[in-house]
Amino acid sequence: MSHEQSHLLLPADSAWLALERPENPMTITVMLRVDGLTAPRFREFLRVYWIAWERFCFMPVWRSPAWWWVPDPVFDLKHHLDVVIDRFSPEELQDWVSARLNQPLALYRPRWKFWLAPNAEGGAALLLRMHHCYADGLSLLGMFDRLCPVSPQQHPAIYGAAETSELSRWYAAAQAWLGQLVADGANPDGPTTDEADLEAAESNQWLQAGRLVDRVGQKGLRLVHEFSNFLIEPEDTASDLKRPLLGRRQCRWSRPVRLDQLRAIARATNTTINDVLLSCVAAAVRTRLGLEGDDLEDAILHAAVPVDIRERLPEDLQPESGSLGNFFGTVFVPLPVDGESPLERLYRIKHETRRLKKSWQPGIAWGLTASASVIPEPWRKPVADMFYRKASTVVSNVPGTPETRYLAGCRITEQMFWVPQAGDIGLGVSIVSYAGQVQFGVVADEAIMADPEDFLADCLQELEQFPGWS
Repeated sequence: MSHEQSHLLLPADSAWLALERPENPMTITVMLRVDGLTAPRFREFLRVYWIAWERFCFMPVWRSPAWWWVPDPVFDLKHHLDVVIDRFSPEELQDWVSARLNQPLALYRPRWKFWLAPNAEGGAALLLRMHHCYADGLSLLGMFDRLCPVSPQQHPAIYGAAETSELSRWYAAAQAWLGQLVADGANPDGPTTDEADLEAAESNQWLQAGRLVDRVGQKGLRLVHEFSNFLIEPEDTASDLKRPLLGRRQCRWSRPVRLDQLRAIARATNTTINDVLLSCVAAAVRTRLGLEGDDLEDAILHAAVPVDIRERLPEDLQPESGSLGNFFGTVFVPLPVDGESPLERLYRIKHETRRLKKSWQPGIAWGLTASASVIPEPWRKPVADMFYRKASTVVSNVPGTPETRYLAGCRITEQMFWVPQAGDIGLGVSIVSYAGQVQFGVVADEAIMADPEDFLADCLQELEQFPGWS
């Protein structure tokens, strides 16, 4: 593969390099359990399919005043795959994954790496760590959807993407979109001027100008109002989840839960599966705040929840199918840690998520995050702190494929991932559905949580309290 030139990173990708801290690396970790996957078979898979995405042969390099994708002049797959022959028990595997999660990625190579443990009990364990600047979780999900067919006899039909420089087109489209948002207000799909307005405007140019000014003023005020509300959202209460981070993290994952059990709870309570899962996190967090009595009653706690904004973007800003990158905003969902019962917590979560879905908060958060790479260094940490002090945990829900998939002809039996946490957030909760099952994953800085296993047990125990559980 030849790489003739470097390319500028888009702001939403370079932001994750700007936000990185030594104690909180911006890396995504993915684990697959794959029956019968061997090192030779997987090496061939990487050679043919994985590096068909050119970005994986590039590394991010700072060339003032911006980050660039630069081809690795000595790229070799052997730098990006370690094979471990140990026969890990389930308990040993969890400790091994935690150790890899704390292992820094080389800065002088493309920032991704696989580890394969083909002899692990229960099937081969395949671990991937990748810097967030390459892709978000949904981009990776789209990749695996293309690369992992529904039959062991099938080969991936469409895969790969060339790395191109889209910065000028992206800026032009973003500028046009922002102008439209101000002019068209809360309806990002198009103008709201009706036929009566147009007819009156044609007959009276002064009326046309007056209505235009009025509309821009009203909608602009709506945008300013939402942005102000976002900025003045109260910070989280000081708690045991807000201790200074140590930079050493532990990760764990739960036993699978049947997806139809979660659907039954959602139907019985007239909520969504996501509402149910968030309420379980709220219950598990409640006992780990170190707060009691009035302090717990008055506590403010948010979960930063990633939200896909691809379909909300104008056509010129939407990524092509199968491409990599970061296209998600964040909503800060208040967690009702003062709630006294599972149903109270669930319905309060439902109310908040409905409110936030109608807001512009995901787009505002995406824009603020993307601006991180252009903010001068002395101001970057204060701005990031203002942003991430509004949450004590990150909760990400990624829907996998409903059917079993195959990687390099081998059956994938389990999927799990762990999200990075920005700023001083030290707790991340991941919820993954795959082939009719759901699993919780947690990663926590040791200053925040010494044993994430108990946290997962509390999440599952909360599920059993809901009507519809069987």
